[in-house]
Amino acid sequence: MKPSFFPAISSLLATPAVSAAGLSLENYVDSVTISHSFNPIIDSYWTGYPHHRRTPFAVSPDGSIGYLAYLDSSGEDVHVQPVDPTTFEATGTEITVSGGQEASGLVAHDDGFALLTNEALPSGTENAPSDSTPVPVIYRFGADEVQTFKTFLGGPGVSEDFGLVASPDLNGDLVFSEEEGHYAAYFVLTAYTGDASGHYGDAIRYVDASTGVIVSIDGASSDWGCSHNTGIAFEAADSAPFASICAEDQGAIWLNTEGQGMSTAGMKISNENTTNGGSGEPMGGMGGSYSALARFGDSGDEYIFAWVSRGAIDLTENEWMGDGYTNVQNRTSPRNVAKVTFSDKYTLIGDQAISEVGAEDGDSQVSWVTSGSNDCSNAHVASFGTDTALITWEEIEDPVCDFVAMGCRGTFAGSYFQVVASGGITVGDAVASTDTYVAGDMVTVSDGRICWPYVDMTWTLDAYVANPEMATKLSFACALVGDSAASSGTTSSAAASSTVTSSFTTKSSRSEVTPSVVATSETIEESSTSDAVTSEAVETSEATIEPSIDTSSMAVTTSEAGTTEKPVASNTTTTVEPEASSEVEYETTSPSTTAAPTPSFISSFISEIAPEPTASAYESEHSIWPTEWASASFSISARKTKKCSHTVPTEVPAEYYGQGHHF
Repeated sequence: MKPSFFPAISSLLATPAVSAAGLSLENYVDSVTISHSFNPIIDSYWTGYPHHRRTPFAVSPDGSIGYLAYLDSSGEDVHVQPVDPTTFEATGTEITVSGGQEASGLVAHDDGFALLTNEALPSGTENAPSDSTPVPVIYRFGADEVQTFKTFLGGPGVSEDFGLVASPDLNGDLVFSEEEGHYAAYFVLTAYTGDASGHYGDAIRYVDASTGVIVSIDGASSDWGCSHNTGIAFEAADSAPFASICAEDQGAIWLNTEGQGMSTAGMKISNENTTNGGSGEPMGGMGGSYSALARFGDSGDEYIFAWVSRGAIDLTENEWMGDGYTNVQNRTSPRNVAKVTFSDKYTLIGDQAISEVGAEDGDSQVSWVTSGSNDCSNAHVASFGTDTALITWEEIEDPVCDFVAMGCRGTFAGSYFQVVASGGITVGDAVASTDTYVAGDMVTVSDGRICWPYVDMTWTLDAYVANPEMATKLSFACALVGDSAASSGTTSSAAASSTVTSSFTTKSSRSEVTPSVVATSETIEESSTSDAVTSEAVETSEATIEPSIDTSSMAVTTSEAGTTEKPVASNTTTTVEPEASSEVEYETTSPSTTAAPTPSFISSFISEIAPEPTASAYESEHSIWPTEWASASFSISARKTKKCSHTVPTEVPAEYYGQGHHF
């Protein structure tokens, strides 16, 4: 089938920067008919707000075959459908991994694929977790659809001296290095034996690609890295350790390729406010830990990472972690998109985030992609090759941010796509689409496009979705840049008429306001509350454009680390006042005194692992209970859910509290 193709530039809003970048999108709507229904929404931790449920996607090294994985709408069984990476139509026989509860990572080979999922251990397994809690597992299938190996990454027989672990929510990723000959899985876990029992962390496991045997590699493997992991970014390297990033519940995002934990052995990328197991969903929250870290080219040393952040101010000492570790307050209520590049898998380009107690400014090192009043989420990144990458995110207009360290809700304003050059330099202006979403891995295919799966649906971010419509078709979109931008498909452009609108518009990466996603020459109005952008504002943004760079012949805006303006709080953002504390009951599990541990040796102080949230965390300056909820149709008695250590307030929908305590 032919893709439906829309240029990413409205002729009414085109600027030299955007024209030079030549960024365009191709859409292959409903190109894959799947054999089983799929729920495209996963509820976010704590709030229940909708996130895209991940559909892992991978393409073989020779470019001949792609694989698309999705979770059955029943919540059990992961299906893997071969697809043609040119037409994005289904081909071959779908394979079902029975009992899989999460499609969390996929690697394509010329002779098959490997899948990371989680499933309950067989009935009767000695020392299995209670209540059939699933355990992480890697499957390898050959081109003949025959299973080559199956390797559990938790449960009995895996790191028994440390304590046995399970993964009710993986929220992780699987990568592969041909040079190293290993798969590596980075995932969230919870211990069910030992001193860490009941707590959440993460682990990195390496598996021999030929035998399926777990390989313990000094300086690369980890059993318990980041406490209450709130986000994972993972990418292969030519040798172990692979490049890794974690967000944790103690106040930071770490490049932890060195050390694999939440310590100064690695490099602190960002200070983040962390409250009650959340840190603002920097890598997408539930189901979001994919395509957040990308390598420039298959063999290059440079990487790029994208995330969302509220910024950081007012640094205080993190007394539990000890000297050198800090807590911060948010600079803004809505989140903005940030980026950073690495010269290699161990090293930031630019400064680390500071850890100076008493400092007022904790985010001066951040290179912001956006700085407007809209809330940003679902940030991802992929590279076109050795010189250029694509950062994408979603935005909410007039956001309501009920919680200090969780997501926001409001009117969906579009998906945005921004080209970035090697070194982190922003190229041209971001473009937006109201009907294209990123809901699966962003993969660079053999012809240089970046492609990903999504569900063609009406996407909303303003409320909990009680009964989402199941999908039986999946779509694909591809981003193209440069001369190849119009190389295939049919085109449709907006005419120079006040009655014509386009699915796409441009957005200045430097603008303090966020444009609407549909604009014409007569319908755009400048407004501080609607975040619209006028043609005059677009012209103003041209003044920031630097001469084009030779490597890509694209106009470049100055947006290197530390040079962009910080996001500022917007008076259009709604913050709900806190409820009286007497309405909420909490377990108090933190010790009265805790000696400062040595974070680089997590296993040595696991008995003093970070306490679960307590009532003291809900002082008004730290977190907020909403007075209204997105859906008023749910009401429950106060109770504890299976996976959450909090007592649920009576006015809060039960569905908001079903997930493990790690996002």
